[in-house]
Amino acid sequence: MRMRKKRHLEDRLSEVSDILFISEHEDRNFNTAILKKEYIDIEKWFGNNNPVYLEIGCGKGKFAIEYAKRHKNINLIAVEMDANVIVSACELCKREDVPNVKFIKCAAEYIEKYIKPKSILRIFLNFSCPFPKNKYVSHRLTSSRFLEIYKNVMAKGARIEQKTDNMHFFEFSIEQLSSAGFTLQNVSLDLHNSDFEENIVTEYESRFVSQGLPIYRLEALI
Repeated sequence: MRMRKKRHLEDRLSEVSDILFISEHEDRNFNTAILKKEYIDIEKWFGNNNPVYLEIGCGKGKFAIEYAKRHKNINLIAVEMDANVIVSACELCKREDVPNVKFIKCAAEYIEKYIKPKSILRIFLNFSCPFPKNKYVSHRLTSSRFLEIYKNVMAKGARIEQKTDNMHFFEFSIEQLSSAGFTLQNVSLDLHNSDFEENIVTEYESRFVSQGLPIYRLEALI
C-alpha cells in the first residue's frame, strides 16, 4: 500500500533543499536516465574534500545522522526514494545540526547518474527489502545488477557494509558478492551477541531485536 502524501510536503522539501538533492528533470526510465549524467559536485556541496560514504535506503535517517556525529571527518550521502520518508530524515538532520550529511532522493538504480565514478569509500545497506519472491530477485540491493552499479562508484579499497534480519537474503548476498569479486570479512550470524562494538541500531533493527531475531552483518571489500 502506498503511503499517503504528507501534508505540506512540497513546502517541507523546499525548506530542506540546502541538504537535499532532487533532480529537476527526472527520467523514470533509469536505463535511459543514467546515460545523461548529473554529477553532483560533492566537494562544493559539503564544503570540503573529506572521504565520502553512502547509505542506500536511509529511511528516516537515524543511522546516517548518528554515524556522521561519531565520524565528523567523513561526508555521508544518504539515499532514499520516498519523498514522504526522506523529508523526515532531512528535518531530523537539520534539527540535530549535523553538517556532514546530505541527501539524494532517488532509487538505487540512479546512483551512478549523480555520483562520480570511483568516489565512494563505503556503502551501507541497512535492512534493505529482501524481496523474498524469486520473480523479484533483481530488485534485491545485493543482486548482480546493483553490485555493478556500486562497483562503478566505489573507489579502490572501498567496502560495503550490510545488515539484515533475513537469513535467506543474507545467504543470497554472500553468494552474489562473492561471485562479483568482493572479499568478505567480519561476517556475523548474530551481531548483537558478537564482539562488534561500533553498531548503530536502526529503526528496523530495534524492532527485530525486541522480537528475539538475530541480526546478520558482513563487510565486502572490492
